[in-house]
Amino acid sequence: MRDDDILIGSLMEDSWLTLEQVAAACRVEPAWLIRHIEEGLFPCAESVANTWRFSGASLLRARRMRQLERDFDAVPELAALVADLLEEMDALRTRLR
Repeated sequence: MRDDDILIGSLMEDSWLTLEQVAAACRVEPAWLIRHIEEGLFPCAESVANTWRFSGASLLRARRMRQLERDFDAVPELAALVADLLEEMDALRTRLR
């Protein structure tokens, strides 16, 4: 199984992804994720027994942030702010349904 196979299908809320899996899905180095975690830009990431684990929502956030940084040359803090706004919009759309 390749690391990018996690993109196929939908993620379960109970499932957790490793740092390496999220990095591969976002096509970034694990160091990119670690820097963003250390800067407080991933509030949903957890460290359990010195192992980072991420939810499906964290994966979506990471992919959005990477795309914003790449496409618009956004600084990480701006990408995180836009990701926050997009997450809020998604929550509001869900509530409207």
